[in-house]
Amino acid sequence: MSFEAVEDWTNPAGNVLGAFVAAMLYDVVGPALLATLEPDEFQSTLELGVHFLRPVRPGRLTGRGRVAHRRGDVAHLEGSLHDPDGTTVATATATARVIPLAEARDAV
Repeated sequence: MSFEAVEDWTNPAGNVLGAFVAAMLYDVVGPALLATLEPDEFQSTLELGVHFLRPVRPGRLTGRGRVAHRRGDVAHLEGSLHDPDGTTVATATATARVIPLAEARDAV
């Protein structure tokens, strides 16, 4: 998955704010699990941890996500975000629970 980090997302030093980096990683790990689910299943994220490795500059970023382990309805996910040179700028781990799609739609 790729993203275009824009100048509007930066702090005064010109680096992309961590919240936007975390959101991009969140958008990488969730779909990695969703791609493995049945049509009547969905996922609910229980936790997300982000590691900021290098300053992130505006521009094109590439994210990769994967299901590291799944047992029953609990899945452990991993993701990484890379700059245009392929350097890893941030990583994430997440835990998610697989739930019925109907339950996700009924949540208030």
